[in-house]
Amino acid sequence: MKITALETIHVKPRWMFLKISTDEGITGWGEPVLEGRARTVETAVEELKPVLIGADPLRIEHLWQVMYRGTFYRGGPILMSAISGIEMALWDIKGKFYHMPVYEMLGGLCRDRARMYGHLKPTGTPGDFPVEEMLRIADRHIADGFTLLKYSIIPPIRAIDSLAIVDAVRDRFAAIRGHVGSKVDIAIDFHGRVNPAMSVRLFQALEPYYPLFVEEPVLPENADTMARVARSTTIPIAAGERLFTKWGYRELIEKEAVAVVQPDLCHCGGIFEARKVAAMAETHYIQVAPHNPLGPISLAACLQLDACIPNFLAQEHPGMEDRQDLGVGILKKPFEITRGCIEIPQGAGLGIEVDENRLDDLRFAGDWDTPRLYFEDGSLADW
Repeated sequence: MKITALETIHVKPRWMFLKISTDEGITGWGEPVLEGRARTVETAVEELKPVLIGADPLRIEHLWQVMYRGTFYRGGPILMSAISGIEMALWDIKGKFYHMPVYEMLGGLCRDRARMYGHLKPTGTPGDFPVEEMLRIADRHIADGFTLLKYSIIPPIRAIDSLAIVDAVRDRFAAIRGHVGSKVDIAIDFHGRVNPAMSVRLFQALEPYYPLFVEEPVLPENADTMARVARSTTIPIAAGERLFTKWGYRELIEKEAVAVVQPDLCHCGGIFEARKVAAMAETHYIQVAPHNPLGPISLAACLQLDACIPNFLAQEHPGMEDRQDLGVGILKKPFEITRGCIEIPQGAGLGIEVDENRLDDLRFAGDWDTPRLYFEDGSLADW
């Protein structure tokens, strides 16, 4: 079997899918996209075509190494997002060729459903959104069966800020905890936007209310600082969405700077690379909660990983109101969230079938390279 073509498809609202075709009629789907950099990643995919056209798609590890080692500047978000989406599609092809789900080729099922978590963020509401609105969204998620919710700490906090800011962060979490009770888990995402000194102070204020974890209390680029913050608190720390390849996770894991790693399968190197990260994490008793703010192909890849790793904690999904992130209008059989979980798909490859006829209605032809800035005026004063 040989690869004959790679086609990238821009899909509303901000996704890019990849279709890989073979001379035996088997096609595979992946999601090679970096938020706000779709066109740039598309160029990287184009540059990798000479390596892939005519190659055997079943030799996934070999092709991964060729794509990764074949460039002088290795790693990084652009190259790794391109490789990640290609790798997903190759696993989809391999599974269809052998008539089995990807998880079967990676060790088999550890679970038949994946626990999901929803976000307490009103759609389209920027800034410090009202607690009352968060509580209404929490009620809706709980009614849908969710037992794990997450929200982001907003707005950014100064490097050393006031007691009033600490009290405000604590009061927000306390209000949500009091509303949902002790049987619903709540996580917080700091987005790396808090100075280490303030993270320690915020942790002290939040500890009595039992956050499940705090995501990116500081940026993950300094593992020693992350480890120092982790040792200051009983709250588990999660990080990893901005890291690439097993080498990017090595220091964070070896220094036990986190209790939860969060590989993004669209960026870290794909399904098997995330599986390697999960195995590294397992040796340090670290859990895995894959990051996923993207589309249904990304979700399908995540579910294959979630199914076969013993140290799975929970799976993120965007929670779009139109349910496109679950594949509505894109997949012939969209995913369904039942009692806060998604059943692991049993079909071959990624276990999904893209409805290409309906996909045409969502194609997007504009310029996507418009990255979101935290501060549109360029200021870092409040970072």
